[in-house]
Amino acid sequence: MKQTHWWQEVVVYQIYPRSFKDSNGDGIGDLNGIIEKLDYLEKLGIGAIWLSPVYQSPNDDNGYDISDYEAIMDEFGTMAEMDLLIAEAKKRGIQIIMDLVVNHTSDEHAWFVEAKSSIDSKYRDFYVWRKPVNGQVPNNLQSTFLGPAWEFDETTGEYYLHLFSKKQPDLNWENPEMRQAVYDMMNFWIDKGIGGFRMDVIDLVGKIPDQEITGNGPKLHEYLQEMNQQTFGKHDLLTVGETWGATPEIAKLYSHPDRKELSMVFQFEHVGLDEVPGKSKWDLRPLVIQELKEVFNKWQTELGNDGWNSLFWNNHDLPRIVSRWGNDQHYRVESAKMLAILLHMMKGTPYIYQGEEIGMTNKPISSYEEIEDIESRNFYHNRLEKGYSEAEIFTSINAKGRDNARTPMQWDASKHAGFTTGTPWLSVNPNHTEINVADALANPDSIFYTYQQLVQLRKDHPLMVWGDFELLTDTSAEVFAYYRRYQGETWLVVANFSDQEQLFTNNHVVDNTIIRNYPQTELVTGDNHLAPYAAFVVKLGA
Repeated sequence: MKQTHWWQEVVVYQIYPRSFKDSNGDGIGDLNGIIEKLDYLEKLGIGAIWLSPVYQSPNDDNGYDISDYEAIMDEFGTMAEMDLLIAEAKKRGIQIIMDLVVNHTSDEHAWFVEAKSSIDSKYRDFYVWRKPVNGQVPNNLQSTFLGPAWEFDETTGEYYLHLFSKKQPDLNWENPEMRQAVYDMMNFWIDKGIGGFRMDVIDLVGKIPDQEITGNGPKLHEYLQEMNQQTFGKHDLLTVGETWGATPEIAKLYSHPDRKELSMVFQFEHVGLDEVPGKSKWDLRPLVIQELKEVFNKWQTELGNDGWNSLFWNNHDLPRIVSRWGNDQHYRVESAKMLAILLHMMKGTPYIYQGEEIGMTNKPISSYEEIEDIESRNFYHNRLEKGYSEAEIFTSINAKGRDNARTPMQWDASKHAGFTTGTPWLSVNPNHTEINVADALANPDSIFYTYQQLVQLRKDHPLMVWGDFELLTDTSAEVFAYYRRYQGETWLVVANFSDQEQLFTNNHVVDNTIIRNYPQTELVTGDNHLAPYAAFVVKLGA
């Protein structure tokens, strides 16, 4: 009998707190705002909330630079409100998944303040320090946010490592005392009754900077096994690692139950398919549907039962999927529903990013002043220096910039979309008058109810959780179709991933329709003309 876990059967909803709901009119989302909307999330049916960081932070990287792991950022609220959120969510059958950022801290964290005060500080070795080499940086490691990953500290005459912003110094995982301090902090949160951790860039904690190794270092899995033993391994918690370089083989190392590391990983192979190979995420090319099918097929079949998959289109770092790979102009509703059906019917734990369930779109910008995100700002300056035109730069930012995902949640058609009574920290998408929760809830054919139906189907049908996956390979390039099979039952999932009508030949007897995104259309035996972005799930007859 296979061991099952609650986190295999639920759908997770990601909240980016700054942008979700502001309860006090300061223009910034907060914990009370989330508490206020728990009934909405219960109606959607989700079983867990992944909460982007709410810890104390100077906000250089919107909370991913933590200055105190056991305190709440003032603008989000208090620890008492955090405790209330955990309790109120539990009443509704929803677990809170904390965002764990332990590759680095803020340079304002007490550990780092101490560490840079003296070479002899007891916290010095909590971070990665190196002496200058011939008066220069120790080596060629680069920051993800562009520029060298080493920053010179005048006080002690040494460089510290920062794989992200210079205000995000990297922790030294080779130090057992530092690791123990992290485990104590994790247990502090576990004791509060949280449901698990999403682990930010966890594949970097095994880095060997002197060899310029950052991801998947040789001791990475040793550290994760120790972490499991010391913290969440004693409980049935959801742990998901952000692992940009993972292959299915690497994902099994993280998530095979016998290895006692994590529940699952976020892999990003599909996310890179609209980038020019070997270049950055900003260098765009059209998505090739055949490549998308191949990547999903690989992850669905090669993980097998030796690991567990996460399923996602969006998060706080990625553009809105309906603008990216759907059609947010002419077929926004149809393509958003198609993308939902296609993903949620696969094997793994699905994640919904706030606003995805109502089909929120990217928000194009045309001036530097409109850019909030540090990554996009750095990219803008970098490309200007390299001679790119502003038009080229904004084409990339409008396609891939992180602010696309961070515009405030669109609750209603009122000023600032019902997100705040004040001035929002990031301006609201003007289309909130047409695209908002109030309208979605009032319309039985809205995207919201497709997501609600998909969440409920997962609760009602073990096939969605445990069924085997088989890709149909004899379809046209734009038709993405696959089987799910479990205990003698077979479902066929068919999606037209294009804005053109497509032909799909079905050789099976259809028993009944499970879900579809065009009302009153049926999949028949024989030739079917699929409308743009049409998607079906049918149960096949014997």
